[in-house]
Amino acid sequence: MGFYLGSEVYPPPMTFPEYDTLDATAMAALVSAGQVSPAELLEAAVERIEARNPELNAIVDTFYDKARAESDSLPDGPFKGVPFLLKDLKAQLAGTVTTNSTALRTGVVSTQTSVLVQRYQAAGVQILGKTNTPEFGIMGITEPRTRGAARNPWNLEHTPGGSSGGSGSAVAARMVPMAHGGDGGGSIRIPASCCGLFGLKPTRGRNTMAPFMGDAWGGFVQEHVLTHSVRDCAAMLDLTAIPTPGEPYGIAPPARPWLQEVGADPGKLRVAFTTDTLHAGETDPACKAAVLDAAKLLEALGHEVVEAAPVYPKEAMIQAYFRTVCAGIAWYVDQAAHDAGRAPSPGDFEPSTWLMAQIGWATTAPELQDSIYEMQQVNRTMAAFHADYDVMLSSTMAKPPAKIGELYPNSGDHAQMALLRVLGFKSLLDFTIKKLGTDTMAWTPNTQLFNQTGQPAASLPLFEHEGLPIGVQLSTAFGDEATLFRLSSQLEEARPWAGKRPPSLG
Repeated sequence: MGFYLGSEVYPPPMTFPEYDTLDATAMAALVSAGQVSPAELLEAAVERIEARNPELNAIVDTFYDKARAESDSLPDGPFKGVPFLLKDLKAQLAGTVTTNSTALRTGVVSTQTSVLVQRYQAAGVQILGKTNTPEFGIMGITEPRTRGAARNPWNLEHTPGGSSGGSGSAVAARMVPMAHGGDGGGSIRIPASCCGLFGLKPTRGRNTMAPFMGDAWGGFVQEHVLTHSVRDCAAMLDLTAIPTPGEPYGIAPPARPWLQEVGADPGKLRVAFTTDTLHAGETDPACKAAVLDAAKLLEALGHEVVEAAPVYPKEAMIQAYFRTVCAGIAWYVDQAAHDAGRAPSPGDFEPSTWLMAQIGWATTAPELQDSIYEMQQVNRTMAAFHADYDVMLSSTMAKPPAKIGELYPNSGDHAQMALLRVLGFKSLLDFTIKKLGTDTMAWTPNTQLFNQTGQPAASLPLFEHEGLPIGVQLSTAFGDEATLFRLSSQLEEARPWAGKRPPSLG
């Protein structure tokens, strides 16, 4: 733990101090050159986790002995020896527990390893723990009842975002240089924004969910990593986005490795920017300032920057988003209860989870099909928009990171959920799904669109407000991660963020 002197936190001295300054690529280079061993990197990570995690609650499970036993026999992959964490949601590692932060899965040991995790292992990383996440990854904060709140290393009173909040907090606190995340409505990009990291949601279908499922939340969810550098993100996607038999989506492979796009000239791009929210609510002045600042930087770099935004039925898209997610949550609740050998009960889940499951169970097949058609129409709208604009710029979030507890359901919300749980009337559920759109999205209304359309989108740490990071979001046409990597690396070079560290790290 750090100790306080005045208003600053001074951590105790750490062995291998260079660890805190290195991205995953740099760490792997040291291993390859024989300047440091995987075992030394592992112990450096363990030391930092033990010192920093108690006040952050970012990591909820560790398996140091397993990692130590494997440290001398790692595959000779590009990230050999790099300490790594898995989000405690979806990703399975045989012999460990994936709880999804729900009580019914506590103690359920995985017997199989996800194909994506196998690819992480083949890359040579050392997996040594799992990170905090909200129940079933539902919320844009990480405050599960089973595990307690994860905290933001930039300011412990604030959230690291969600649902990959534990991963974001751990990477920002330099416990590991890179960690797994998943994004079904912004869950990589939101914590990247809150924690000052680079976070990419790849195009729908890039990374497999084999062998357990084909997709999640109707194809909204893509898994990838949170990183400090653009090159780490690109290099890991090269290693994991491998065509896999039996996938539900077909997608064209990149013209060349994405790592080769990092540092490549993006050319003069036509960039559309907006300071409005993409789905609901209003944009905070700090987030507007972040967008305008990024627009000026892009213009200074020689790009054509135009204020413009696609036109689509926002209210219909909000309803389509929540109906699809609620259907997915209902399935997760049923599955968790089935695995536990019992019928689902409201006492087994958080109130917001149960409420969304109620909506999912009450949603009819025609209603869900209508939502699918609505989103497919907007897919075409976005394709036409990107025929005119190479890139779209917005704020990642509509507001700066919230304080812990600020977005968690309050007593009034719990009372309403209890009423709905008892009554379950379709009209009340329809009203509630509209309320979810206006209330739940107030802080994070800008990320869901790209889960619905399947486009790649990334959050970049280009701005700060009152000591907290504020991310800006770049999105490109379906399948065009190459442009994102070229432009993001250009921005990273123009305004380096790697040296920015939370004050608690000194």
